[in-house]
Amino acid sequence: MSKSSSKVFMFDNNDPEMQQACENARASFRYFWREVSWERRRIIPALDMACVKTAFSDGEPEAGGTDNPEVEQMWLGDVDFDGEFVSGVLLNSPNWLKSVKAGDTARRPLGEISDWMYGISGEVFGAYTVNLLRSRMGRAERQEHDAAWGLNFGDPAKIRVAPEPNKGGGLLKGWFGKKQPDSQEHPMSENMAATLRKQLKEDPSMLTVTDDRGWTFLHQEALAGNAATVKTLLEAGADPKAATHDGKTPLQLARSLGWEKVAALLAAR
Repeated sequence: MSKSSSKVFMFDNNDPEMQQACENARASFRYFWREVSWERRRIIPALDMACVKTAFSDGEPEAGGTDNPEVEQMWLGDVDFDGEFVSGVLLNSPNWLKSVKAGDTARRPLGEISDWMYGISGEVFGAYTVNLLRSRMGRAERQEHDAAWGLNFGDPAKIRVAPEPNKGGGLLKGWFGKKQPDSQEHPMSENMAATLRKQLKEDPSMLTVTDDRGWTFLHQEALAGNAATVKTLLEAGADPKAATHDGKTPLQLARSLGWEKVAALLAAR
């Protein structure tokens, strides 16, 4: 179920097409996380919103899927990810659940999320389950749905996964459908490599400073799949074997989201 305005759209987890939509969302989650990671580094925000969907329940769900009143699918904002768990703040007010409310924090394994989406200039990326529901609506209902969100979801048969650079260095809206842009580097990673090399020469501590979880800059960039940035950090002397407080190495984080190019760079060290 996703909710826009006061209307409720039922989410049947026993529906094979819905199951596939959820699976596709989980398989492509790395592109969501890469964009969120870049957003955290931007001086001027570029994302209209970024959220993930997961199931909530007052207790153990009954047999029959998530279309029964025991379970609601709702969106989390302020999303964080540590290579295993997705966490965030509940954006929705439940329709019938009593144990959760908007503003509550939640933490779920990546395998339990059912969708993700983010927006750039009003254009939506991701939204696999939302677009499946939209594909089953008539034109008028779809327009009403999109107007309630205030966003352009586009053609429900074509899922936009990640932005791509244009010739002027800006971002266009990349259409990838079922094909994932595995070989594509985020344009900001490539464009900022030279600037990063200069910053590292001026402040080598950038290579070793850690946050409260024990994460270095290399850990963060490995999880985000930024190959050009990871290469620059390694060339400057970043430690590929450094471990976070819970024992994660950059290589483990890169592999957790299937960033093969980044994993190869780290494994070579």
